[in-house]
Amino acid sequence: MDTDILGEFLQNTVFWTSVISWATAQTIKVCLDLKHSRRIHPKIFFGLGGMPSSHTAFVVSMSFMIGFVEGFGTSLFALAAVTSMIVMVDAAGVRRAAGKQAAAINDIFEILEEQGVSIDQKLKELLGHSPIEVAVGAILGFLVALLANFILF
Repeated sequence: MDTDILGEFLQNTVFWTSVISWATAQTIKVCLDLKHSRRIHPKIFFGLGGMPSSHTAFVVSMSFMIGFVEGFGTSLFALAAVTSMIVMVDAAGVRRAAGKQAAAINDIFEILEEQGVSIDQKLKELLGHSPIEVAVGAILGFLVALLANFILF
């Protein structure tokens, strides 16, 4: 059996549409930060948290593209949709709570540093998303998938 694995991968519309959704969300974050800070911070493109949720855009786009390609009544679409729901709940729940805990711990670190205790590194606080950031990510993911479906099929 002679298969062109690379060729198949490069033609995988589900994967590439998802990547485009993620990249679009990350680009929006950079643009929003540019508007606010008047400076470009390229590392925001690869950062976590912020508006919109790129994780959500990625998985929602993936789910809808699987629905468009394989059918919305398939087990594959159901698996993708459930996975998307888990990612969205995690982004707005567990990871957001972890970010709030990190902020509280960093506040304690500041108090300790004021008392002469040396702290090597603060914790990353921007880990999760607000429900609105997740919702906007979901809308973005759906719209990118819808546009890709319209263009490709």
